[in-house]
Amino acid sequence: MLRAARGGARGLLQVRTPAPSARGRLPPQRWLQLRLLHQEPLPAAPPPAVGRWLLACSGAVAGAVVLGGVTRLTESGLSMVDWHLVKEMKPPQTQQEWEAEFQKYQQFPEFKILNHDMTLAEFKFIWYMEYSHRMWGRVVGLVYILPAAYFWHRGWLSRPLKGRVLALCGLVCFQGLLGWYMVKSGLEEKPDSYDIPRVSQYRLAAHLGSALVLYAASLWTGLTLLLPQHKLPETHQLLRLKQYVHGTTALIFLTALSGAFVAGLDAGLVYNSFPKMGEHWIPDDLLAFSPVLRNIFENPTTVQFDHRILGIASVTAVTALYLFSRKIPLPRRTRMAVTSLLAVACMQVGLGISTLLLYVPTPLAATHQSGSLALLSMALWLMSELRRVPK
Repeated sequence: MLRAARGGARGLLQVRTPAPSARGRLPPQRWLQLRLLHQEPLPAAPPPAVGRWLLACSGAVAGAVVLGGVTRLTESGLSMVDWHLVKEMKPPQTQQEWEAEFQKYQQFPEFKILNHDMTLAEFKFIWYMEYSHRMWGRVVGLVYILPAAYFWHRGWLSRPLKGRVLALCGLVCFQGLLGWYMVKSGLEEKPDSYDIPRVSQYRLAAHLGSALVLYAASLWTGLTLLLPQHKLPETHQLLRLKQYVHGTTALIFLTALSGAFVAGLDAGLVYNSFPKMGEHWIPDDLLAFSPVLRNIFENPTTVQFDHRILGIASVTAVTALYLFSRKIPLPRRTRMAVTSLLAVACMQVGLGISTLLLYVPTPLAATHQSGSLALLSMALWLMSELRRVPK
């Protein structure tokens, strides 16, 4: 009898559900056995390989973000003036092919206004920077799509996880299209503008923002698969800590996203002093544009001011979170996540101030951008650890 019950629980037997009226006529043990026979099996948990794959995907996205930042800092993003999914995978091979590629670049505003004296050797450097970023993006797509198809075929993905994986793969494809849409904004002729040709800061922020969403979703899903959820103790302090962590993570994400506007407008070069901006705490040209809302996204001074405020708010929130967590008994691993979050936050603030004071040197600025990903990662790790606090 017990074997039959276990077999039914695994979905090997088909038994009609006993009618509710039969409960009074059957012994309780027999009633329970019939109920077990009718129960459908619980879905099997995905194997650890799926979680590790998603962590590897998040690492690949992080590499693309860092490489994209270096491409932007070296002003290489507009060197490739067209986009082909397969054709551009092969770089120019001969001198004639390189000269033809260089001539295409010479037809666009960046060369005419900014790089009119550029040599072919200099062009090759910026071209290979953009080429590396695009090829890395293709690698990221393969890292998502090919293993996803394999895991799907093997039946290792549950129904909810299938939907999430489909969304992640769709977001990867969207990222590629959004990247080219961003580049196009820097290739357009603007006869009434005397500004240095650059991509739209709005499209740059959208490109970075979607990459951060892809990174965070992949990392979070991987962590939740490898670190299964446990029931949390219903204590008021722990619930408040979870709320603080969620709010702090959102603030860290917003701060990282505001960095796209700083990069897009070269706002890191307008006031290279700290803590004051020049001689003032609040610069005179903070609201120089009209209407006022334009300043938030288009005035380099305001954009840098906002990024400073968000950065200070983030490190303050992380410090307060750390101090509050000291009052709560937490497992060793969770405590390690809190401490790591504070350490990375302090490091990130130091990198940001140093980048500003040294007039945005490329290695330091790229490290600062990488630090934003590290800080977001620590926050997501802490969120996953709080899901696992034992009773």
